[in-house]
Amino acid sequence: MAENQNINQKLEQLTSENTEFKREVSLFSGVNVLAGIMVGSGIFYLGSYVLIRSGMSMGLALIVWVIAGLISLLSGLCYAELGTMMPKSGGTYIYLREAYGERVAFMNGFAGFFISSSGSIAGLAVAFPNALNAFFPMTEWQQKALGVSLIVLLTLFNIRGVKLGAIIQDIFTVAKIVPIAVIIVFGLFMGQQTPDLSVIPASNPSIPSLIGMVAFAVVSSLWAYTGWTNINVISEEIKNPKKNIPLAIIISIVAVMSLYVVFNFAIFRTVPVDVMQSMFAEGDYFVGTKAATILFGNFGKTLVGVGMAVSIFGALNGCVMVFPRSYYAMAKDGLFLPSFRKLHPTYKTPVSALIASMIVSSALVCTRNLNQITSLVVFSGFIFNSLTFYAVVVLRKKYPDLNRPYKVWAYPFTVILIILVNIGLMANTFIEDPVTSIIGLVVPAAAFVLYPVVKKANQKMMKAE
Repeated sequence: MAENQNINQKLEQLTSENTEFKREVSLFSGVNVLAGIMVGSGIFYLGSYVLIRSGMSMGLALIVWVIAGLISLLSGLCYAELGTMMPKSGGTYIYLREAYGERVAFMNGFAGFFISSSGSIAGLAVAFPNALNAFFPMTEWQQKALGVSLIVLLTLFNIRGVKLGAIIQDIFTVAKIVPIAVIIVFGLFMGQQTPDLSVIPASNPSIPSLIGMVAFAVVSSLWAYTGWTNINVISEEIKNPKKNIPLAIIISIVAVMSLYVVFNFAIFRTVPVDVMQSMFAEGDYFVGTKAATILFGNFGKTLVGVGMAVSIFGALNGCVMVFPRSYYAMAKDGLFLPSFRKLHPTYKTPVSALIASMIVSSALVCTRNLNQITSLVVFSGFIFNSLTFYAVVVLRKKYPDLNRPYKVWAYPFTVILIILVNIGLMANTFIEDPVTSIIGLVVPAAAFVLYPVVKKANQKMMKAE
């Protein structure tokens, strides 16, 4: 009897919209948080990697962008069901805890703190000075110093409240669209090239080779979509979360997918194939910059430089804002330092978690380069995203009567499909980049071993308070 009562109380807490936080993030701001994180500097250069991995087939490259967008959308639908069912700060951590227990959830949070979440912040902070380097030449350590300074500045802004962070996100998401839209419009209507949209590369690969090629290209494009999970992390600060969480996820992913496809087609309309091949041979992958230079001369180069800086700044702010909420949720369960579960008395933000995130991200900026950071982030995401997708199945069986304001389309086919896709991409990544993949496995494995030690130590600290 008492056990059933405890379970009912727990379920009531999970599904309740009551919160210590302030609900100040609207649907518009929610879409901007997701789109602002997804659309970073990668829009100007990731298309090069996708094109190269697609065998220089423009038609296949565009299909890859659509495939990655659909994978992200199907994935987002799983998060929409989980987020509306349990509108609590912490997102993935909460869903993994309820589906598999604290140990698996701790592994995800631990990997996020040291690799994926902090790595995303660090990667963007490294990319920002890279975007400015063409205009203001800097040494490697000057670039790192600027990256760390940005992390510190945005952390201070977000300590002041989620509303201020959301306002910054709104401004920079709208601002970053301007140079992208200019390139799209002028590229489509002024571009002199007629793209060859054949989906078969000139090398005429076999069917198995073509599938492997597409999978490897999709991994590159998925990095450009990374960030769609983050609205769930701030569920307790979203207005009307049971309606706005799924809407924000669907609207942002569809809009970003459309943007990427049209932007890359505009590039193909503007930059000749032989010019792109020469650029790639010289290690220059910024075809977005090249397109703007062709269209507008030196002004175009400046336009893209400003656009990249604005894009990165907006994406960085979104990451700084949302990731520490997961550490807050873990601390409430005694799996992180007790200070992480305390909110600022005035601003109602997890100030200690924000500062800790700032420190780890800054350390990664100082010790890693951009390629190392992004590879780790993507591989770690494959592991825990797959577990989160399957959590939809587990929780439907575990809590069949729980209210689900939104349900995944075509369940369970959609869930199984997206899990298989993620496993395939993870296996392909392991084959193509085994060293990074092994590192991505070692950190969660270490968390598995450390879980009882960390929990015991933190529970002692909580009792001593």
